[in-house]
Amino acid sequence: MTPFQTHRGLIAILDRANVDTDQIIPKQFLKSIARTGFGAHLFHDWRYLPDGRPNPQFPLNAPRVKGASVLVVGGNFGCGSSREHAVWAIQQEGFRTIIAPWQQRGATRVPAFADIFRTNCAKNALLTVELSEPEVREIAQMVDRYPGLEATVDLDRQRVTLHLAEELSFHFEIDAAIRTRLLHGLDDIGLTLQQEASIRAFEARHDPQLPRPT
Repeated sequence: MTPFQTHRGLIAILDRANVDTDQIIPKQFLKSIARTGFGAHLFHDWRYLPDGRPNPQFPLNAPRVKGASVLVVGGNFGCGSSREHAVWAIQQEGFRTIIAPWQQRGATRVPAFADIFRTNCAKNALLTVELSEPEVREIAQMVDRYPGLEATVDLDRQRVTLHLAEELSFHFEIDAAIRTRLLHGLDDIGLTLQQEASIRAFEARHDPQLPRPT
């Protein structure tokens, strides 16, 4: 898995909450047995008109965000079914990180991303960043005011920086295990192989069919 340390890219805004995985990659595009070719169908039902032409009203079709790699969305992003194809589609369209707002409801903090979707992102080197609603709203306002605005997302320092005349930064929290996994590019197999010596020692002690160390 490719490590994620820092990334600078153009920001695109999709100001919609509760975007589920069937909206991210509709079910009719899940027939492929390969892990490629999903980017063209990202947000397909919003992105294209019934006759197949790009929908000019869809924000991600705007020429000003062509080539964007930092996606800012509404809360509860990635809800619905657990399809990993949703993560692949976002990545294959060129996005390296997604920023969404967490919400405070009474004493409860509601996460910005659906749990299974966030887990799938971590396993595929797609960084999910949770900021407060006012912070995400401020980012959206800056993008609207300054076309072509870029941001640097620094996972090591846990910081999002907008490249304005006077740079504006936001700190984000992230689970320590996910941070380590992404910084070092460790998928599930990579994490397991970190314990290879211990696994071999255990097998040598407990499997009578294995030769004993001399």
